Amino acid sequence: MRDTLYANVPFRLNEMTHHYGPQVHLVGNPFLLSQLATLCSKGVIQPQINRLVELLYADLVKTVVNAEFPRKMVSLPTRMIDSTPQGLYQGEVIEPQVRVVTVNIARAGTLPSQVAYDLLNSTVDPALVRQDHIIMSRMIDAAQAVVGSEIGGAKIGGDVDDAFVLFPDPMGATGGSLSTAITLYKTKVPGRPRRIITLNLIVTPEYLKRMTKDHPDVVIYALRLDRGMSPPEVFGTEPGALWEKERGLDDRQYIVPGGGGFGEIMNNAYV
Repeated sequence: MRDTLYANVPFRLNEMTHHYGPQVHLVGNPFLLSQLATLCSKGVIQPQINRLVELLYADLVKTVVNAEFPRKMVSLPTRMIDSTPQGLYQGEVIEPQVRVVTVNIARAGTLPSQVAYDLLNSTVDPALVRQDHIIMSRMIDAAQAVVGSEIGGAKIGGDVDDAFVLFPDPMGATGGSLSTAITLYKTKVPGRPRRIITLNLIVTPEYLKRMTKDHPDVVIYALRLDRGMSPPEVFGTEPGALWEKERGLDDRQYIVPGGGGFGEIMNNAYV
């Protein structure tokens, strides 16, 4: 007789209440917020930085897999099967026959994408997991303000038909780079993805506005919303309640309070 205890495992995402729409998930996780606060602190250097990025992304990827990926019922013998016919695990697992593509947005997205790629290879059929690479650059003006983004090159390993396409990119600042990358996949890469998901450590209200406007179908997961440049009346309100007034970017388009340029600190390359 089958024990149905794990036939329908509940998973409830703990997230912040907000007004940005159903596609946006602001993960509420005190442990991860603590680690992220350390990561963003002045004086934290390598190797601690990349270790924290690995830790944070491992948890964020697991959160997304739990919330978004399909499951299947299995009946798997345990090592006890040689002793008793009751030595079976019967319950739900993540469906292993799922296509997943994780996209490395170089350079800040390189380590996060590798973490996602390695974790997914141990979760679903590795033959169905792929990592693509896109080299992107911010375009800046004479005042060092970000005025756009451009793609410098790409290695895309095939179609994305029926695949979960993940974009693990730590900082959702203006949304320009990620919007450009997602547009590339929608217009130039064959196949219709099952779902496109961004995984960010920090996002701004400006990023959410850009992404939900350009790509309303994309699902966004973020550990923290930064709106430190907002006027005083914004603080204390639910995120998005005063979306038009919320501001998380300074004049150079850097996130405030933020954590500096992650591409720079993760690579010790300040150019």
